[in-house]
Amino acid sequence: MVGAGPVGLTLAIGLRRLALRVRIVDKAPATKHEARALVLWARAREALDALGVGETLRRHGVELDVVTIHARGRALGELTTGWARSAHARPLNIEQHDIERLLCEELARLGTHVEWNTEVTDVKVHDDRAEFTLRHEDGSVESAAAPWIVGCEGTASVVRDRLGIPFEGRRRTGLQVVQGNARPTWSLGHEPGRGHIFLAPHRSLLVFPLPGGGYRFFCFRDDPDPSLAAAPTLGELRDLVADTARMPELRLGPTEVPWLNRARFSDRVAARLRCGRGLLAGDAAHAWAPVGGHGMNVGILGAHNLAWKLAAVHHGHAREELLDTYSDEQRLLAVRYIREMRFNFMELPLPPLGYRAFTATVPAALARRGFQRRLDLRLSDLGRSHAGGALSWHRPGRRHRTGPRAGDRMPDVTVTTCPVDPTDPAPTRLHTLLGYERWTLVLHAARAHPGVLDRLREACATFPAPVRVLAVTPWDGAEAARLGHPDDLRLVRPDGYVGLVAPLARTALLRDYLAVLAADGPGAVRESRPIRPHRAH
Repeated sequence: MVGAGPVGLTLAIGLRRLALRVRIVDKAPATKHEARALVLWARAREALDALGVGETLRRHGVELDVVTIHARGRALGELTTGWARSAHARPLNIEQHDIERLLCEELARLGTHVEWNTEVTDVKVHDDRAEFTLRHEDGSVESAAAPWIVGCEGTASVVRDRLGIPFEGRRRTGLQVVQGNARPTWSLGHEPGRGHIFLAPHRSLLVFPLPGGGYRFFCFRDDPDPSLAAAPTLGELRDLVADTARMPELRLGPTEVPWLNRARFSDRVAARLRCGRGLLAGDAAHAWAPVGGHGMNVGILGAHNLAWKLAAVHHGHAREELLDTYSDEQRLLAVRYIREMRFNFMELPLPPLGYRAFTATVPAALARRGFQRRLDLRLSDLGRSHAGGALSWHRPGRRHRTGPRAGDRMPDVTVTTCPVDPTDPAPTRLHTLLGYERWTLVLHAARAHPGVLDRLREACATFPAPVRVLAVTPWDGAEAARLGHPDDLRLVRPDGYVGLVAPLARTALLRDYLAVLAADGPGAVRESRPIRPHRAH
């Protein structure tokens, strides 16, 4: 593993939990002390929780409850969070250097320590291994090999360069981000769970509370002087904030860990995220302007996607072509983000006419519960889907249209397990019954007759990876609709996405799905062929 940022550390933790030995190196002397990324959205929080670090991160962050939108010196309305059905519905503000420190501590508990001051200078991949050259702090050079190598070392990725993978895209012009941590003296007071967005012509200012006190100020603005590269002073940030928010009396003081930054960005995605035994993740695979604050989150979701697939292939449970589905799914996710963020008018700086038109619509939009729900769902990443991908087979019963489709995140439905004690139903969230170390076959307990369960277990028994057959009872009618029709089964991937939707009576579809993924046995080599989407009629 090359790179010990949030993505590399997440991937390393995932692999260690799946019983793989991991070596992780980084040319930096230690974890970063710079603030950098700030927000973990709901889906990334779920992924980190599945890896056992969700509660630790929560204790060191602050959840964002509400954001007030301002323009022309007055409040236009409030955007509330937490509409999504998830144990981690609200965004968590926690600074990147704290995330890295906590993930490093968790990785150390799993028996792996980051090798700092160690730089990868060359990479070569072969059919059965990856060879690489390391330069250590004392100047010594080491030649080493591993079954796989994953580049998570950022946009200037040596791994990507040596694999010969183009980093496609272009520089974003006309956009500059000025940001910093500061303690404001202003009339708005301080609520730990409240943030603010200030809109003005040619700029948009986001202000989010920090766990240790103070706020992170992000100002997306036009770029009148592209030659200006130095970090802003606290005075420049104060003037920019005061002008945008129309608060001439504003004062900004430093936080305990000061940070000021000026940045410009490119929108780029690697042409592919896999080249044989070499893979890419995080900013080495995709990067864009931090509009929406999803860059780190998408990288973490990519690591969550990759770890179980890499472990399955390495353990001989699945064909090597499974790793190509990581490349396809993650690239498509990144491309969609870049496309969508170009229309994020809440954060992108607008010219005066566009600003007036947009801010005129904001109060009415924020007053609608439906708008709040849709926006919260999009920001949370819970609605992101791999539908249409090679691992998403959808063949429900003829008239069964309720519940998640193949490729969707499995909803965190409130259920009871079968059998149920009528005196103590013990409701629980479905996600607590899933597991990153296995697949889970979910069906309604009302249809879990002994013969049905025997057929399903028999079908799963031929698959080398563990599959849990889980019969559940939805807590009420609304939860039943979210779970899907009782006559359908749903096979949930280790990362929580639905792989297969099929009628309970069509056990052959389950067999076919698992057969396409499965390797012939530990260490087996099959004729290389892509895993293709299933076209069911």
